[in-house]
Amino acid sequence: MRARLNALVLATVVGFTASSVVVTAADAQSRDRYRVLVCEKSKSKAKNGAIIGGLSGALLGNAVAGNGARTEGTLLGGAVGAVAGHEIAKGKSKKKCHYEYRYRR
Repeated sequence: MRARLNALVLATVVGFTASSVVVTAADAQSRDRYRVLVCEKSKSKAKNGAIIGGLSGALLGNAVAGNGARTEGTLLGGAVGAVAGHEIAKGKSKKKCHYEYRYRR
């Protein structure tokens, strides 16, 4: 009976020791890597918005301008439309973000 109890105590001690070694190794391994947020920007949407805004602004500026100032209306409408289209498209474009794990060397 006593030998069986000693064997049970020994098995328990060995089990706890082995599990603590495994946990310590896993903890040491997790310190070598870290998580980084990576975002990709979408610039083409802002460029497309500037082009579309510039063209529509130039057409609208030409139509609204008086008889003697069609050239100035076209240029001013194109500039304002390009800026507005760029800002609107930039605000609507979403960043594509994801997490990556990187390892220390």
